[in-house]
Order: sequence, then C-alpha cells, then structure tokens
Amino acid sequence: MLQAATAFPRHDAPVSHADMANAIRALAMDAVQKANSGHPGMPMGMADVATVLFSRFLKFDPKTAAWPDRDRFVLSAGHGSMLLYALLYLTGYPDMTLDELKNFRQIGSRTAGHPEFGHAGGIETTTGPLGQGIATAVGMAMAERLLAAQFGKNVVDHYTYVIAGDGCLMEGISHEAVSMAGHLKLNKLIVLFDDNQISIDGPTSLSVSDDQIARFQASGWATIRVDGHDPEAVAAAIAAAQKSDRPSLIACRTVIGYGAPTKAGTAATHGSPLGPDEIKGAREKLGWPHAPFEIPETVLKAWRDVGIQGAAKKQAWDKALAALPAPQRAEWDRRIKGELPADFAKVMDDYKARLATEKPKWATRKASQMALEVINPAVPETIGGSADLTGSNNTKTAGLNPIKPGDFSGRYVYYGVREHGMAAAMNGIALHGGLIPYGGTFLVFTDYCRPSIRLSALMEQRVVYVMTHDSIGLGEDGPTHQPVEHLAALRAIPNLLVLRPADAVETAEAWQVALEQTHRPSVLALTRQDLPAVRTSHRKENLVAKGGYELIAADGAAKVTLLASGSEIAIAMTARDMLQKDGIPTRVVSMPSFELFDAQDVTYQEKVLGPGTVRVAIEAGVRQGWDRYLGIKGGFVGMSGFGASGPYEQLYKHFGITPEAVAQAAKQRL
Repeated sequence: MLQAATAFPRHDAPVSHADMANAIRALAMDAVQKANSGHPGMPMGMADVATVLFSRFLKFDPKTAAWPDRDRFVLSAGHGSMLLYALLYLTGYPDMTLDELKNFRQIGSRTAGHPEFGHAGGIETTTGPLGQGIATAVGMAMAERLLAAQFGKNVVDHYTYVIAGDGCLMEGISHEAVSMAGHLKLNKLIVLFDDNQISIDGPTSLSVSDDQIARFQASGWATIRVDGHDPEAVAAAIAAAQKSDRPSLIACRTVIGYGAPTKAGTAATHGSPLGPDEIKGAREKLGWPHAPFEIPETVLKAWRDVGIQGAAKKQAWDKALAALPAPQRAEWDRRIKGELPADFAKVMDDYKARLATEKPKWATRKASQMALEVINPAVPETIGGSADLTGSNNTKTAGLNPIKPGDFSGRYVYYGVREHGMAAAMNGIALHGGLIPYGGTFLVFTDYCRPSIRLSALMEQRVVYVMTHDSIGLGEDGPTHQPVEHLAALRAIPNLLVLRPADAVETAEAWQVALEQTHRPSVLALTRQDLPAVRTSHRKENLVAKGGYELIAADGAAKVTLLASGSEIAIAMTARDMLQKDGIPTRVVSMPSFELFDAQDVTYQEKVLGPGTVRVAIEAGVRQGWDRYLGIKGGFVGMSGFGASGPYEQLYKHFGITPEAVAQAAKQRL
C-alpha cells in the first residue's frame, strides 16, 4: 500500500478548494442540461480529485499545449468529458472557450460527447470505448521512460495521470494494460480510480465484486484508498505515488453526481441531464448561487493562476533543451516534428537495388524482418514488439535490445499475449511523440486489436501493425487462424492504410510507405509461406506507393487483366503464362494497397485497370471490396467461406485458388 504523506503545501488561491471544484460541477451540469445530452455524474463526483491534481501537481502550460515535457492527463472515463472541458476552459487553454462549453455535443464544436484528440489542446487522446484511455496511457508512460533513457531526464521527466472509472476497469483491455504496466514498473503512471460504485445499470454490485486494490497489487502496483472528497487526502496520496518505484492506483471513493439533492449517488446522474429542479437544488446545496455558465471573477482568476504556473517550468525546460549538445538537440527536434532522417529514402533505395540483384525467395514476414534490419539502424526512433509471436512475426532485429522492468534503454517490447493492450500502448507511444511504434501478431488477431486500430486511424497516428500469417497459406493451424475476411474488414476502416506486398522489394517499399505516413496507421499483411521474387529489376520509384501498378505487360493487345495482391501475385503470373500460350494476351497488375490506388488520379487508375479488358482478381480472402475494380464482367478467384486445416499447397488446390482456375475464369468472360 502507498503510504500517504502527512502534509502537502496548499495552492495559494484567494478562493476555497470547494469554490474551485464547484466551478467544474456547475459547468458540467449546465453544459449537459443545455445540450439535453451527456454525463454530469462523473464530473461532479471527481471534481475534487481533478481540482487537486490540476492545481497542485499537473505540469502543463495552456499557452504551449504541445510542450513535449508536459504531464499527460488522460480521461479514460471519457463519457465524463465535461470534466476535462471545464478544466481546459478554467485553466486558460485558448481554444476551449465558454462558447465551446455552451455548444457541448453540437456539430462543429471542440466539445464532442467524448474527448477527441486534435479537437483542442489538452486533449491527449480519444477516449470513447472504456478501457482505451488507461491502456493508451500505459504507452504514454512507456514513451516517457524510453525517451528519458535516450535524451536524459533534464528534458524528459513527466508523469502520466489517468482518471478511470468502474467501466474502464471492467473492460478486458484494462487487465492487459494493468498487467503490462506493473511488469515494466512504469512508476510515473498514476491512475486515479473514480470508485463511485455506479454504472449505467445501477450499483456495480449487480455485475462485479472485484477487489480492485487486490487486483492491482497482484499486478505489481502500489495502491491506496482515499476519500475522493477530501482534498488533503487526495493530495497526500498523489504525492506518495510520485515517489513510488511502481505504477500507482489511487482508489478515490466518490459520490457520483455529488451535490445533486435527490440523484447524487445513483445511476440517474450517470448519463442524463439532471433537470432544472435538480440543478436548482444542487446550486443551493453546493452554495453556488450563480447563473448558468457564470463563473465568478475571483474563482476564474484562481483557476487561471493555476494555468499560469506552468509557464516558468516550460521556460526552464527550454533552457535544459538548449543545453543539449547540438547533434542531440537536432535529433530531438527532428523526432518531435515527426520527420524521418534525411538519408532514409536513399537507404531504402540502396536496399531495393540489392534485393533486385539478389532476388530472394522469402516469405514476406522474412522480407519484413530483413527490411527492418536496414530500417532500425537508420531510424533510431522505431520501437518494435510482438504479442508473444516474435519468432513468427519476425519483428526483432539485431541491436534491438529488449525493454525490461526498470530498464528502458532497449527498443523492443515483449508485449506478451496481449494483442489489444499492445495496440493501445502503441497508440500511446505514437501520441506521446518522438517515437514510431510497430508491433506484430497474426492477421487473424486483428480482431483482438481492432478497437485500438480503429482509434489509430481516427486519431491519425503513425502506428505500424505487422500482421503475419495473412491467409489460408498459413496451413495446418486451420480456420480459426486463417484470416479470410480480415483484409476486407481492415480496408473498411477509414484512414487505415492496408499493405499486402508480394515479394521482398514490395515489402521494403511497403515499409517505406508506412513510415512516411505521418497522419495514419498502416497494416502490413505478410505471408508465412515463401514467395518468388517478382520485382527483379531495380526501379527507384516506389511502386507500392501507387497502390496498384502494371507488374507484367501483355504480349500483344491485352484482352485480360489479372489483379492480385501478396502471395496470389505468383498465381496470377502463372495464369498469365497459360493464357498467353493459348493466344490470349494477358497482363498482371499488382494491387498491394487499395487505399493508395484509390488516391491516384482517374487517368492513372483506368490505365492500370486496363480499359476494355476482362478483369479477374485473385486473393486468398473474401471478394468484398474488389468489385469496384472489376467492372460488369469481372471475375474473382478466392475464398467464399472459412478455411481448413492442412498443408498450404493442398489448401490452395482444395479451395480452387490455382492458376488453372484463374485462366478458366478469364476465358469464361471473353
């Protein structure tokens, strides 16, 4: 258990703690009531805790919201978004105005129903699905430790604070995240648990009886229980947590809807406006006689004084950063800007030239590892990892030492069997800045990662998902492990780049494309089985960046265009040879990325797709998504159901994904 400190200096404000906390409560009540939608209970219940955190501990500067060494504050219980919005307004973030609070949950406002990254300074991550916030914060805390090891604590020395609710801790992802944080001894991660014992359905006793203190202790966390409405107890607990050698859980017993005369402590305050009568009664009970959205000048000044406090710390940090040796300072600046090293493109071009000469016949998972052997020394900000499949995903390269509990000098994370936790942590690493995370598992387990992948895309974060065993080509593990619908499902996510390369050269190009994306994540879908080299002459241009391109032209005026991705390119090439022998001029188009191809101009797209030709697509997955490229007479050779267990060569024949089937499909449409 954490030992609470006996004393802590008070914030010297001309108004009481209660007045400052009640300003949060009033804004939450008023904004939710005006919108006729929202969750007033949590902001009212956690207002005391948040006031202590922001006024006495949190290191931030509203005028430079993106200051790299700021403390991170994550509202994992994102439904209580008015808590965060009120704090941002009160402390003086310039883009969080009173008008924004009045437009809570309205189209075009910064004050969305749940905090959305990018809407306003001070919103560190998108926290809609419960549990995502605490799991993402684990990645942020990892990033802080990693960068401190690389650049020193003079420029990287901050905490990650989380407010989490019962729902966050019920979600499965929290178990993965809590376990991971405890194992790594992320001592600068502090979770403030809104222990109000209420969920939407009513008392949490309806559904859970977990002892959260015991649970977190079992995962290696320091813990303490406090009265969440006792500011001195909360302050003492945070002070103790800052000195811990482990991550800390502070269970704050609170009353949801604190101050509401008849609804406080009930589920009625969770997700509905309080109503005019209840709000009137709350104002009387709290001693807050002010009109809706009216904050007395003295209270607002007290809060704005809190916001001003960070400026001096930011200036001191500027001096510490300036004191770094010039090369280290330049490296810091480059990374924080999200820029790749100046010679990166040349490094990749040289590597491609070597591959074109050597023509290796590798599985693309192996080709990915070999590309990383070149990339990781050239791009020192990459942080690799795998969800207990390092030897299968081939994500670890020479020189990438493992990150260990209390030792963050390495660059490789053994995430364990925690696919979802890994994906969320990578979001946190990317959001933190200064690092580029990549991590691997099997493509079929993107189902376990999907909520976090979706948030990567929504938040426009550069996260690279290395997903191997990408089709029935994985063989004997059978249909539970054979992804047939997953490429289509991933391609359906907006702003997600899906890359399925066909050989070593395409894999190198896919990695280059993924790393050059500064505002979207990428999925690399990679094979278990070996593939022939199909790009055998060097071209400086990155053809994968086009999304689709003519790999082999027809001998004669083309009548058939075969479109394929990944491992099925080899099948298309053999089918082309068969059709050419039968006097049917046929071309092969490689389609490693629908998203990149769709971004090309129409003239290019039409040229690549082959106007007037019969088109047949080949992919060892379901057809969904391909039809927009095939035209009225187009055909598809692939999967229409689940796979089966057996050697992969036999599986392709069993399911009719063969050159003969492709050639026949083309002939039937001529």
